[in-house]
Amino acid sequence: MRKFFIVLGIFIAFGVLSRSSDAGTGAGSGTSSATRVPTFTLDQAILMALQQNPTLLNAEQEIKRTKGVIIQVRAQALPQVNANAEFEWIDPHLSGARIFGTNTSTGTTTGGGTTPGTSTGAASVVDSPRSQVADPSPTPGITAAEVSDVSYNISVLGRQLIFNGTTFNQIRGTFFQRDSAYFAFRNTLDQLIATVKTQFYQIVVNRELIKVQEQSVHLLESQLKDQQNRFEAGTVPRFNVLQAEVALYNQIPQLITAQNNYRISKLTLAKTLGLYFEPRRGENPPLEVVGEMPYAPRTINLADAIEMGKERRPFLKQARANVLNQLQQVRATAGQWLPTITTTGGGEWVSSPVNSSWHDISKGWLALVQGSLPIWDSGAIAGQVIQQRALFSETKITYDDDVRQVELEIQQAYSNLQQNQELVKSQEKNVELADEALRLAKARLDAGAGVQLDVLNAQVQLLTAQSTRLQALFGYNSSLAEFDRATGAQSTYQEMFADLTPHATKTKTYYTGSGVDAEGKPKQTDEDGPRIRTGRSRTSSSK
Repeated sequence: MRKFFIVLGIFIAFGVLSRSSDAGTGAGSGTSSATRVPTFTLDQAILMALQQNPTLLNAEQEIKRTKGVIIQVRAQALPQVNANAEFEWIDPHLSGARIFGTNTSTGTTTGGGTTPGTSTGAASVVDSPRSQVADPSPTPGITAAEVSDVSYNISVLGRQLIFNGTTFNQIRGTFFQRDSAYFAFRNTLDQLIATVKTQFYQIVVNRELIKVQEQSVHLLESQLKDQQNRFEAGTVPRFNVLQAEVALYNQIPQLITAQNNYRISKLTLAKTLGLYFEPRRGENPPLEVVGEMPYAPRTINLADAIEMGKERRPFLKQARANVLNQLQQVRATAGQWLPTITTTGGGEWVSSPVNSSWHDISKGWLALVQGSLPIWDSGAIAGQVIQQRALFSETKITYDDDVRQVELEIQQAYSNLQQNQELVKSQEKNVELADEALRLAKARLDAGAGVQLDVLNAQVQLLTAQSTRLQALFGYNSSLAEFDRATGAQSTYQEMFADLTPHATKTKTYYTGSGVDAEGKPKQTDEDGPRIRTGRSRTSSSK
């Protein structure tokens, strides 16, 4: 037994030591993890933005807010039950004065000549809380001493809307508000993906520009060293050394600027991803990116792209939802001319005027049907209808303009793609030519047949060609991200938000192709083209 306790004590001691060592290791690992820089690929950066970007999170909360609006407005058409209770205690000294109508200041009575203490005076007990149940017949022979100083009543009433011309249209309008919030969320999502891609590629191109500037600085440093050696050997004048020094020191600020642009681009992407500043990291960058600048030329048919953008852009579907919502608002406003019918029913329990016993109460049921119809409002409803119809026309005009905006964005993105694709092709060949020119200039200088200025000029041209090519690659990928956004092609990440998608948003109600108008109805066209409607009457052309 003693050996058992000794062995148990050894195990406990080892356990305490191992825990203390684990705690020390954990603290050290926490420090190292805090100072570790997170690394992202493009897909990882997009997924992080979808989880933490505040703009997208706000758009998600807006969907939830509109769901609350639906519940609130829908409650107007559903039964509502309310319970009311009143309890009153009156000092017995005041009860007699209230019963017999005694004026305490003059000592006179105001009971209309009624003698105090008679049954007629006692029957004027009316200061208890008024009830919707008919008061029972006064009990003869009630005196002030017999009146209860406690009174109460309880009622449970239910109210139900039977008919009106506004509530049901308002309910339908809230569903379109919810759909509008969802499409606004999808539009924000597409914009966020395009932004993350652009900022990611900006980091990549800035990193490559640093490499280009560093190569140029290293080349100029070697050029300066070579000229210094030649000057010491007496083969070149001091002017060549000065030229090399000036060229080197002119290039260093460009390298510093490229490094600063690289840091700023990282900070910008970190803010989009929702990353916080970490003080323990010090001046280390907030993140690192892994990836290269891709170049995958894409064959695009502009007409098909525009039609796909019209059909898929959440921006247009949001505008369609706004049009349909405003249509319901017009109907709801005009519905104020229709009658409103409601019904109320329930039970009420009223205490006895002579005692407060629960067994001696008056109770019963009541039912009420109310109806109202506006006869003359001096044009108040008509004015509201005019306003809502004007707003409805504005939403339709806005929808038509949004269609043109989508067409413009797609054409701009397509044009930018074409431009940057041509720039990439031209600069790829230009970089090769500039590199060969620099090699020949250096060879001529080494052979004594050239001058140092030729080498410097060739170096500047190579640097310009490399920078232009990188900028063209960035422009192409940035334009491609914008093209995918403008055509509504950013849909590979939608499975993360499947629970937010209302069923109605998947129906033909939100088809926004070329053949429908702002309300989703087929466009009316003539044989010669679309029919143009204006506020004025059309005049027929002379034959």
